[in-house]
Amino acid sequence: MTDTAILLDLAILNARLIDGSVVTIGIRDGRYRVIAAADQVDAAGALSTIDAAGGLVTESFVNGHLHLDKVFTLGSVGDAALEAYVGGSMGSAMTSIELASRAKAGYQVDSAKPLIRKALDDAVRNGVLHVQAFVDLDAAAGLKGFEAVQAVREDYRDLLDLQVVAFPQDGLIKDAEAMALCEHALRHGADVVGGIPWIEYTDADAQAHVDWACGLARETGKRVAMLVDDAGDPALRTTAMLAQAMIDNDLIGRGVACHARALSQYPEPTVRRLIGLAHRAGLGFVTDPHTGPLHLPVREFLDAGLPVALGQDDIEDAYYPFGRNNMLEVAFLAAHLLGFLSVPDQHRLVQMITTGAGRVLGLPAHVIAEGNPANLCVHAATRVVDLLREHATPRWVIRGGAVIAESEISSAIHRS
Repeated sequence: MTDTAILLDLAILNARLIDGSVVTIGIRDGRYRVIAAADQVDAAGALSTIDAAGGLVTESFVNGHLHLDKVFTLGSVGDAALEAYVGGSMGSAMTSIELASRAKAGYQVDSAKPLIRKALDDAVRNGVLHVQAFVDLDAAAGLKGFEAVQAVREDYRDLLDLQVVAFPQDGLIKDAEAMALCEHALRHGADVVGGIPWIEYTDADAQAHVDWACGLARETGKRVAMLVDDAGDPALRTTAMLAQAMIDNDLIGRGVACHARALSQYPEPTVRRLIGLAHRAGLGFVTDPHTGPLHLPVREFLDAGLPVALGQDDIEDAYYPFGRNNMLEVAFLAAHLLGFLSVPDQHRLVQMITTGAGRVLGLPAHVIAEGNPANLCVHAATRVVDLLREHATPRWVIRGGAVIAESEISSAIHRS
């Protein structure tokens, strides 16, 4: 027996790992100290214990794509942008963004902050402790969205990891103010250089957009994250532009491509070429199949060994009317939309919101393993199929070895 009693701050008993094994997880100083069968761990002296009762234990969830400044704003925007975005083959995606932009004139920092708080409270409750948050910076929005997110962010620093993306939503060449606004945000707390090159009017402008973002990421030592090819147009090639620019700017492994919906319309040889280029660049992908009728060819990318994560994308805004910042719910939806229904595919879905998603966001230690940071969720479900089917709130959410959220759901059926 391994005597770790005096070394443990928290012991999680009867914890079922994703491979089905049941172990005791011992945590000390915010990290996994020991993960072993119960008879190998003396947890009697742990300062605190949790009995998982055979429930699954997973890494905390990762949301690789969320427009945090726009959560719960659909009512103020109206339905026109939503109808344009999700209609048909997404041919009107650019029109949707232009329609949504018109509503930014009424955006106010003080009214946005409680909406952002609600979305982050939902994240913590649902065990989503790592979020890549895009914040609009353009002539219409100015710095208001960024200021709202930054103000709220301070109150959540001990609860979740929020990577703020300086995002020129309306284009960089199209919008003369966007470049200066993004650079200002990056000097004042933004973590990631953002982009949306496909929205520019010409391929030359799209290339300039990508070159600016990757050059700035190189200069500042930051990562880059872009919304690429988000329309049903097989002629769009900004995903390849991003991958090549990452190579040219020595950003190998430091970039994320979100959406890339047009890739579903590519001929197979073009997809294969892009897969090879993405490998060379170390480019990760985030897909959001529930927010549009087209999506990245996920199975082909995973089979090729590329890292792919799922993202919430939107919460009740101009592009999607639902959303609870619940990545298990996103994975449940993706199971149907991607055809990921078999047992191996169910495990893939969990990886796409935990370890695989961590790989996309540059979090290689986001794995339940001794020595890594102890950020995890304890669930009531004992099977992966139930974890996805029920997409319930975790029983306990733990960050840095400390319980930060606890939920209990009960019901009773009364028979006459």
